[in-house]
Amino acid sequence: MNGDIETLEGLSKHYKESVPEDLREAKSFQWYLEEVYADPRIARNAHQRVADMFDYYGTEYDEEAGIVEYLMASEDPIHDGENTFYGREVHESIHEFVNKVKSGARGLGPEKRIKLLLGPVGSGKSHFDWMVRRYFEDYTMRDDGRMYTFRWTNLTDVIRDQDPADDVVHSPMNQDPLVLVPQEQRDMIIEQLNEVLDAPYTIRNDQALDPASEFYMDKLLAYYDDDLEEVVSNHIEIIRLVASENKRQCVETFEPKDKKNQDETELTGDVNYSKLAVYGESDPRAFDYSGAFCNANRGLFSGEELLKLQREFLYDFLHASQEQTIKPKNNPRIDIDQVIVGRTNMPEYKDKKGDEKMEAFNDRTKRIDFPYVLEYSQEAEIYRKMLRNADVPDMHIEPHTLEMAGLFGVLTRVVEPDGGNISLVQKAKAYNGEIDDGDDVDVKKLREEAEGKTDIGEGMEGVSARFIGDEIAEAIMDSTHRGRGYLSPLSVFNHFEGNLENHGSIPEDNLERYHRYLEMVREEYKERAIEDVRHALAYDLDEIQRQGEKYMDHVMAYIDDATVQDELTGREQEPDEKFLRSVEEKLDIPEDRKDDFRQEVSNWVSRRAREGQAFDPQDNDRLRRALERKLWEDKKHNINFSALVSANELDDDERNAWIDALVEQGYSRDGAREVLEFAGAEVAKSELEA
Repeated sequence: MNGDIETLEGLSKHYKESVPEDLREAKSFQWYLEEVYADPRIARNAHQRVADMFDYYGTEYDEEAGIVEYLMASEDPIHDGENTFYGREVHESIHEFVNKVKSGARGLGPEKRIKLLLGPVGSGKSHFDWMVRRYFEDYTMRDDGRMYTFRWTNLTDVIRDQDPADDVVHSPMNQDPLVLVPQEQRDMIIEQLNEVLDAPYTIRNDQALDPASEFYMDKLLAYYDDDLEEVVSNHIEIIRLVASENKRQCVETFEPKDKKNQDETELTGDVNYSKLAVYGESDPRAFDYSGAFCNANRGLFSGEELLKLQREFLYDFLHASQEQTIKPKNNPRIDIDQVIVGRTNMPEYKDKKGDEKMEAFNDRTKRIDFPYVLEYSQEAEIYRKMLRNADVPDMHIEPHTLEMAGLFGVLTRVVEPDGGNISLVQKAKAYNGEIDDGDDVDVKKLREEAEGKTDIGEGMEGVSARFIGDEIAEAIMDSTHRGRGYLSPLSVFNHFEGNLENHGSIPEDNLERYHRYLEMVREEYKERAIEDVRHALAYDLDEIQRQGEKYMDHVMAYIDDATVQDELTGREQEPDEKFLRSVEEKLDIPEDRKDDFRQEVSNWVSRRAREGQAFDPQDNDRLRRALERKLWEDKKHNINFSALVSANELDDDERNAWIDALVEQGYSRDGAREVLEFAGAEVAKSELEA
């Protein structure tokens, strides 16, 4: 623990240093004018402040995907990476969301629309919405994100019927102090601000004072004979405004209630019954600005499961979005300034989209699809994050465990490809970036084909990361109870198999298909497990180097139509076509594509030679894999695979050497024993069948 927070005095000092200096200290209106002229961004509207917030925490441009990645989502700096988001699709959605906010900041139209995050359950849209709110709170605590509002003071000195309890009244809507200035003079100020503003947008503010503030302004102007300076000097204090969802200040989350109990006053506010007897029913001072739209002013309104609200209840969103006003019952309209974000799932969206009576509401929404992740290595990172953030028992996660869990999830989300040129697993690998230069796979075409076959988009249905994460957690606890210190793909597969039918979010019609996908994943894992065991049993760097040099000698002779010297006799001979094909066939390179591959590796070697780099097959992934597999084929006939399954048939020293080799690949010793037995049984079976 840091020494400076081990005592109450230290804690107090640490807290005080984290609070903005001007948070507790009231300022004058003249002070505010000087500040806003020095930094016009203080007077930004909600869209402009939220847009700047995303850039403030850092950005990176992904040239391949053509999107901006925002570090608050990709690295989560204020939470030390605890809430990072993974996957190209998710960052595309975040990029689209921010673009709409930035368009709204420029007054291009989206500022008058609801940003509707649409996605399947567990896709991360709610968590992203939560993150935006947390970062907005943090941003407004910082100098770059500061904003101010005002409060009325000494009201009882002038207004005779003012309740003494209301001698000081906070701006009910947390409005910017500039709204205190009449529109004509305010426009002159804003014009001057925009002349010095360094931003891609312009400052705007044509809001009217809220009804209560307008009442006070009228009374005070009448008292001071329309002298605005006297009013603001004697009755206005400027105060720092910091967003806080807990205080319902500039950030508000609205959740749907029982349909029978829905009341528009939850959104727009209601009569303050405690003030009715003091001020009377029609007096604006008797209104309680406690509606969700009121609380969210100057910041973010978040509508959870927005489309579950009744149709009539959603009508309040029409004016809130398009006109940027709210109309409380029996009260004047109130101007609002906020980014309205809604979240919904597919069933509610389809239901409202098909409702002709919802046409006006649908026209005022900007849909942002928030799909599942479609790269299984990125999906695996979600589970790693889950484990990092939890108190996980002393459990070793074996190689391929999280990737294979992610692969299963992705298979349930992607559209099966047309024709027989590529399998579903191959498509998932292509989406994961596992495409060899010689593979005839067009990822862009695959994505376009899938988009044309879905109602909404690829990745908008399937098994959620939440389900998979739950099963991984169950498998961890099951391993713990059984005294196992490792988690392997096989144990996770067993939990998937046993619990698919028991999960409420998985339609029964999909179960047979999902079980088929699980078998595909088992088969993929079998290949990877065997590959790891191959590496452990037959890996020999020197031999791979020798075989690689031999292969390249024969390739260069083949391309140059030359001869090569025989290793044993020293005689010149034609390139050994049988040897060349024995390497290339390990990558499934057909006869009619062999010239392309040979030219490819020849160009690679020539390029490295020009750069002064020696030949090393380890640096060429495709060639390395081909040589490893050939070496395996050459050696496997001397390995007793059935002995891998039975410890009694294998020399302890030899078995331990293999286990050590697997441990170097990331396995635990117990996990290495399991994969040796599993892969040994599979290879032994295939050898018998052969």
